[in-house]
Amino acid sequence: MTKYPKAESFPLSIVQSKIMGPNPLKLCEELLRDHEIAPHSVVLDLGSGTGITSCLLAREYGFTTYAVDLWSDPGENMRFFEEMGLSNREVCPVKADASQGLPFATEFFDAVVSIDSYNYFGRDPGYLDAKLLPYVKHGGLLYLAIPGMVRDCHDHLPAELLLSWTPEQLEYMHDMDWWRAIIRQAAGAEIVRIHELSCHEEAWADWLSCDNEYARGDRAAIEAGGIKLLNSIGIVLRRK
Repeated sequence: MTKYPKAESFPLSIVQSKIMGPNPLKLCEELLRDHEIAPHSVVLDLGSGTGITSCLLAREYGFTTYAVDLWSDPGENMRFFEEMGLSNREVCPVKADASQGLPFATEFFDAVVSIDSYNYFGRDPGYLDAKLLPYVKHGGLLYLAIPGMVRDCHDHLPAELLLSWTPEQLEYMHDMDWWRAIIRQAAGAEIVRIHELSCHEEAWADWLSCDNEYARGDRAAIEAGGIKLLNSIGIVLRRK
């Protein structure tokens, strides 16, 4: 029996054409195991990219999902959702810059899910209180999956990692202690848990099997042993 039945309900061809990094469907499914989001909740998929995680949240979990991303085309994403049998009442694409605040009413969302994107805008200690939590209901949960490091090594970056990424790109990756310290500075959120996701290596293998220039570019670091220096971090927060 598969460990990721929801993730693996998507055809491989669709997964490989839509994912933009380590398999976000498996990261999301593991992150949401034993989740506390009520059925039919209104959920923000923050940094939704091509929309495949939004499709997962709407189709497999039954959440009313807002797919918010700065770089993807909402029209293209909506066509994908319709191809997957979803209507705009079930999942709605929105173009917005997460770092600048969101175009929603305060306390609009029951919960937030963010897969492989929070590390791009959430490294500012003031981000949660100023730009995200106002849109989440009190008591609402935030589920974040981000690429991380087993131990921060920015002072002496390993040669393996530099085969694929510049020091500037690696600034988006940190370890669990670093993230815990950043999040504790937010007055409006409490940490439920921060943990390593066990699907890390499997999610990376799925990504590296894709035939696109970005996956090919990441292979050198991973094949040189960089996978052991990295992890996938799951963070669960609750708005106070």
